[in-house]
Amino acid sequence: MDNKGIPLGKLLRRDKALILMFLPIFLYYFIFCYLPMPGILIAFKNYTPGQGIFGGDWVGFKWLLQFVNSRYFWRLLRNTFLLAFYPLVIGFGVPILFAICVVELKNGLFKRFAQTVTYLPHFISTVVIAGMIINFLSPTDGIVNTLLASLGMERINFMMAPEWFRTIFTASGIWQSFGFSSIIYIAAIMGIDQEMYESGRIDGVNKFQEVWHLTLPSLKPTIVILLLLSIGSIMSVNFEKVYLLYNGATYETADVISTYVYRQGIESQNFGFATAVGLFNSVISFALVFFANRLSRRVNDMSLW
Repeated sequence: MDNKGIPLGKLLRRDKALILMFLPIFLYYFIFCYLPMPGILIAFKNYTPGQGIFGGDWVGFKWLLQFVNSRYFWRLLRNTFLLAFYPLVIGFGVPILFAICVVELKNGLFKRFAQTVTYLPHFISTVVIAGMIINFLSPTDGIVNTLLASLGMERINFMMAPEWFRTIFTASGIWQSFGFSSIIYIAAIMGIDQEMYESGRIDGVNKFQEVWHLTLPSLKPTIVILLLLSIGSIMSVNFEKVYLLYNGATYETADVISTYVYRQGIESQNFGFATAVGLFNSVISFALVFFANRLSRRVNDMSLW
């Protein structure tokens, strides 16, 4: 609808319901994301709480260089990237496949049951999920080790084994999120013009060809946008889950930038250093989504901006 010439007051009255729905989201991002932005100054200062963010001596890139030259830098960068890369590569296609399968189900009761069961893990608290994982993988009475013992295999202390952490984190993350993530794809599939499918059936295409040549190409814009958003958050690994599952024995494969920032900022009260590390993480995330967006625009002529 062309809104040119319509007074602002009339537009606000007309769209007041939409504005009220958007208001909580706006306030959340404004209060928690935009108002704290001046705190970035702490990354370049010798900050002490009593002097405020504008006080303290200016140290430039001292904290950033200290982090880059530390012995933990490459380990943290590697772990952060891999713990986000594995779920993206392995799990990105799972909700797409699930959405296609759900739409193809003919039994309405079973379809609703499948959707409900797969949506529920998304609404379970991360604390509860971590507790379930620890209990299931307990070396003494966990269901997994009990099954291994019944098969004559040795019990494994999964939570103390660095080589198992990425597998546990990735598998549990996919299980927890794929059902809820499929909602967008199901909605996109339902919006596809059904005449294309009818024309395909007349031409004699089978179900696989229908999905490959009609459904997936129609989902391409949605897939590209969600992939770009996922790449943008690739450095923002689920802090709560990592913090609840990792321990000193698994630091080698589990310690990520966000947990390191927490230990340096909250536990050690090294606020300037922690802010510099967090800023470094944010800059890398922005660079990733920027270049991914440019690549997508050049290859597929689709982008976020």
